[in-house]
Amino acid sequence: MTEREYNECVNRYADNVFRFIVKNLRHEEDARDIVQTAFEKLWRNKDFVEPLKSKSYLFTVAYNQMIDHLRKTKRIHLRDEFHEEVKVYHQPVNNMKKALQEALAMLSETQRSLVMLKDYEGYSYEEIGQITGLNESQVKVYLHRARLALRNYLVSPENVM
Repeated sequence: MTEREYNECVNRYADNVFRFIVKNLRHEEDARDIVQTAFEKLWRNKDFVEPLKSKSYLFTVAYNQMIDHLRKTKRIHLRDEFHEEVKVYHQPVNNMKKALQEALAMLSETQRSLVMLKDYEGYSYEEIGQITGLNESQVKVYLHRARLALRNYLVSPENVM
């Protein structure tokens, strides 16, 4: 991969990788760090990565970085302090986007990533398998289960709009 091909890759895929990571992490700064690390690894390995496979390579590296980040942050337990003078008002909001975000949040990391890669980014089962390290049949099974869980959550009486 030449420097020109690398720059084209950055221009073409940076937004897609960022969107994928930020939708999973829901934290922009962490997502930026992960995307930057993915492009840094691509640069360091540019002699070994074929330009046609750079997209798959980037998503694979970013996905693995995201999983590592999630594992690290799960070890850290933050405790929120509540004060009596703070009042919380519960107001039900009928918002489909919010319901979908909540439904995605209840999925496991793997299921959420698979849904994002397939339904948001449009990858094939084979490409998703390469990115996540799963075989094609595992991708199909996990994705099917994730979609069932999403459907069951979204059609439950408390979430029906």
